[in-house]
Amino acid sequence: MKNVIFISPNFPTNYWQFCRELKNNGMNVLGIGDQPYDELTAELKDSLNEYYKVGSLENYDEVYRAVAFFIHKHGRIDWLESNNEYWLERDAMLRTDFHITSGFQNEDIPRIKYKSKMKEYYTKAGISVARYHLVNDLEGCRKFIEEVNYPVVVKPDNGVGAASTYKLKSDEDLVNFMNRRIEGVPYIMEEFVHAEVNSYDAIIDSNGEPLFETGNVTPMSIMDIVNDNDNSIYYIVKDLPEDTRAAGRATVKSFGVKNRFVHFEFFRLTQDQKGLGKKGDVIALEVNMRPCGGFTPDMINFAHSTNVYKIWADMIAFDSSMMPVGEHAYCAFAGRRDGKNFVLNHDELMAKYGQNMKMVERIPDALAGAMGNQMYVATFSTKEGLDGFYQDVLACN
Repeated sequence: MKNVIFISPNFPTNYWQFCRELKNNGMNVLGIGDQPYDELTAELKDSLNEYYKVGSLENYDEVYRAVAFFIHKHGRIDWLESNNEYWLERDAMLRTDFHITSGFQNEDIPRIKYKSKMKEYYTKAGISVARYHLVNDLEGCRKFIEEVNYPVVVKPDNGVGAASTYKLKSDEDLVNFMNRRIEGVPYIMEEFVHAEVNSYDAIIDSNGEPLFETGNVTPMSIMDIVNDNDNSIYYIVKDLPEDTRAAGRATVKSFGVKNRFVHFEFFRLTQDQKGLGKKGDVIALEVNMRPCGGFTPDMINFAHSTNVYKIWADMIAFDSSMMPVGEHAYCAFAGRRDGKNFVLNHDELMAKYGQNMKMVERIPDALAGAMGNQMYVATFSTKEGLDGFYQDVLACN
């Protein structure tokens, strides 16, 4: 029996399903989290063989002692994982310190977490990247902007999601950013890319081969959603475009990905852009060595009539999966922001699209910045149905 430690199995709230499928596959599933055991959901409790509560997952010594306790009690740990962007570096530290070789180690972190380092591996894969500049002083930034022109995008070189990401349109914006940027945080400045975001989402086996592949499209900028406190939409594609598939597979090989659920983001140009490509071309954005956030794994299941929680657990247990993929559909996410005067209220929206709805829930505050406050997840067999849903769910008076 393999010993698997799952870090933070209680958050995101749907991640207990990874643990359930591990346990169903005969794994000894050991959870480490900061929520009291009595407050865990019944589903999560049933999905764990044992749980160790720490005062804070931010405290490395506490988490280290939890891992040491499990090793003393259960023997060698075969896998340690959180599937969470926030804990990727912590996961690597624990694997390195305890010689758990089934995942990224400390030495792997720069190329998978620092946006400037990612570009080298995208380039090796033959995928174009936006020009960039590591922010130093005002003069250096202005020199870069002379090359690429406004607008430019600045964000932490090692960041999570769209946090502290800004679009600068003028010298005034640049000066304001330089004055308010967080001291000691390295920032990267990139030329602005006119594009929508397309992703490659896949579960990769020990040989770097995909066991499952799909993707999503984000027509709206996550940066703008966060900064403008706007609604949020994205959808799982009915069928993965072949150019996205090719770019995703090339990126897997370049980064040496094995035994992981990945979410790679690409730009698809919405207009010709000098130095990058033609309208419709796929351009590198960034790699995320974990599943797409929030409820996306559930959306993938709805879109493809499958169970990616099980496929991931099968990868760990058997390095293969017989989980079928069924009928395909578009799966739409719409996150409405509280306080907006929508044309259709909740009851009217449910009356019109109730037969399409798969999930209707409030979004946890920790995710609301990028995803809105009230979410609707629905499936549609056609792109026309998807587009009509978005028109109705977002229309405001």
